Amino acid sequence: MNQNTSIGEKIKALRTSQNLTLKQLGEMTNLSTGFLSQMERGLSSIAIDTLETIAGVLGVSLGSFFSEEPHADCSDPVVHSFSMPTTPVGPQIIQNTLSHDVAAFDFLPRIFTLLPLANTEEENLEMYSHSGEEFIYILEGIATIQLESIQYTLYPGDSIQIHSNERHNWMNHTNKVVRLLTVNIPNPFRSIESGHIMPPDLTL
Repeated sequence: MNQNTSIGEKIKALRTSQNLTLKQLGEMTNLSTGFLSQMERGLSSIAIDTLETIAGVLGVSLGSFFSEEPHADCSDPVVHSFSMPTTPVGPQIIQNTLSHDVAAFDFLPRIFTLLPLANTEEENLEMYSHSGEEFIYILEGIATIQLESIQYTLYPGDSIQIHSNERHNWMNHTNKVVRLLTVNIPNPFRSIESGHIMPPDLTL
C-alpha cells in the first residue's frame, strides 16, 4: 500500500467514526468534496500543510497519518542538493524538504518543482488555506500565484509573502519547469519530540 492510499484510508476512517460527511469535512477544511473524495481513495496526493488542517479538524496528531517519523538522521546539518528528501505532492508537483530535522526549527523551508502546465488542466483549481504565514521565492521559470480571486505572475527573483489563511495555490502555465523556494511558519512538524507529534494549533 502506498502512502497516499494509507493516508486516505486513515482520513476516511476518522471522518466516518465522527459521523462526518465529505461535504461537512469540506466545509470545515475549505477543501472541495471532489478533492477529499479523491484523497480518501488514494487518487490524489496531499501537501503537508493541507494534511495538518485536516488533522486539526479531526482532532488527531499530524503524526498519526505516518507510520514512520517524517525526518531522517539529522547528524549532518547540511542538506546536499543530491540528497534532498523528495516527495511527490501531485502528478505534476514535487516537493523537496530542506532540512534533515524538520522538528527542530520554527519554520519549514522547501523547494517545489512544478512540471510544465502543472495545475492548469483542473477545471476548478483547489484553493488552500491554513494557519500561519508563508514566503515564496521564484528560483526558476514563470509561476502564476492565485491569491483569493487575484492572479499574480512571478518571474525568477520575484517573491511574495502572504498570510496563509488567505486562499491560495500556484500554477505553471508554461512548457518549462518552475521551481519555488517556500518558507512556512508555523512549522507543522515543530512539536515533534522523541518521535511524537502533538496536535497542531489550528486556526481556520
